[in-house]
Amino acid sequence: MEKLIKRIHELLEDKKAQDIVTLSLKEVTTIADYFVVATGTSSRHIVALSDYIEEELAKEHIHPKHKEGKRLGEWVLMDYSDVVVHIFNKDLREYYDLERIWNDAKRIEL
Repeated sequence: MEKLIKRIHELLEDKKAQDIVTLSLKEVTTIADYFVVATGTSSRHIVALSDYIEEELAKEHIHPKHKEGKRLGEWVLMDYSDVVVHIFNKDLREYYDLERIWNDAKRIEL
């Protein structure tokens, strides 16, 4: 699991995602073990980030079980079972503020 989180971080950093945060939800909820949250600078950047993650992880035989939001490019969610990736534009990230909503979750420093 931690290998997947580190890999996702690397991929986001490769494509210049901003403000990457990982939250451990293990002690808080059963919906996922981890959220990886990042910000893209534009709709095109957000789509490029999600495409890159999906393509690179597919090379390692890791595929999302669900994804949504790519068409609009404002908030893309990629569900890798125990790890859910959220890529937001700046305004929606501030609006939904997952870090505040899940403030009981432990932040993982990589």
